[in-house]
Amino acid sequence: MSNTGYPDWETFMATSFAGRREFPLVAPETPSFMSRPVARTPDDLEGADVVIIGAPYVAAEDGKYAGVAMEEWIEAPKRVRQQSARYPGGYIQDFDLELFDHITMVDYGDADIPPDVMENQTPERILAAQEAVEAKCRDALRAGAVPVVIGQNSPCGSFAIAKACAEHTEGAVGCVSLDTHWDAQPLDYLTGDPRIAGAASWKHKMYEFLDNMHPRNLVEIGERGMLETSDTVRRYLDDGARFISSWELRTGLGIEGCVRELDRAWDGTRGVYAHFDMDVMGGAGPAPGDILGELVEPIAMTDYEVIRIAHEIGRRGLTGFSFICIPPGSAAVYRVIVYIIVYLAAGLALRKLGRGA
Repeated sequence: MSNTGYPDWETFMATSFAGRREFPLVAPETPSFMSRPVARTPDDLEGADVVIIGAPYVAAEDGKYAGVAMEEWIEAPKRVRQQSARYPGGYIQDFDLELFDHITMVDYGDADIPPDVMENQTPERILAAQEAVEAKCRDALRAGAVPVVIGQNSPCGSFAIAKACAEHTEGAVGCVSLDTHWDAQPLDYLTGDPRIAGAASWKHKMYEFLDNMHPRNLVEIGERGMLETSDTVRRYLDDGARFISSWELRTGLGIEGCVRELDRAWDGTRGVYAHFDMDVMGGAGPAPGDILGELVEPIAMTDYEVIRIAHEIGRRGLTGFSFICIPPGSAAVYRVIVYIIVYLAAGLALRKLGRGA
């Protein structure tokens, strides 16, 4: 049993629906996502539509991130896969859709992140960890698939995927980003190194380093409150970004209006990178916000809202997708991540069937 109460593997298998079935493993105690085939080499990605990749990396100081133990954060890729094993197949009753009749999904395991980076986060080690994720994403993109990276911190769960998508795309790349924080500071606070796209700086670095990405094709959703400076927010607004705060979402725009605004990321672009920082839920989902430590803020988005937005992104088509800050320790929250990925893939399936946005 973890410090947050998440069950160990033996308890999980004894009490979960997953204990009723068999599934392939990508690593010890780690089922493949939704029991999909495991891809070990780039050749195994041939014909895939969606490639699942784990990025177990945390930007920890003194063994903690945002006041929560590093060990709890870093288990997210494994625990999300464990929770996905509860589901016997890909039938989604909401859409009367057999997902895996139309979408080929494989699990490409975790990126080969150097294990010592967690104890000694020098810029060189962080860049090596970032490159490990980029390499997996490049393999997926070359195969014509959408990489979906289950990460926990930047740059490995954000900038690495944006960079791979931007370098793969001939033309402009839009972005849909859900977050509580803009992550738009000019310098990484952990290392002070201008090469590092860190937890509070990755979005700034995305637009600094990637020439075919511009804020005019950014749809930023979910920030609220008083943590940001006016200079940070207004800079993006002046550059043409569409910012939908949680307040606007709840007081007039609504989820349907928010969905319509997503089109700005596709307007004039040749690809779209989507990124969900899951502190955007902040307690409005199936678990209390306190499990996020310092990252929680009021007026959070709900689990339905983030799942719905993921589905609508899939219906429009995308280049790559990533997660960070998955609230640690809650089985129910890990299931939300499963739903986000599956409903995103359902959007891709409906697009194939001519039922896209």
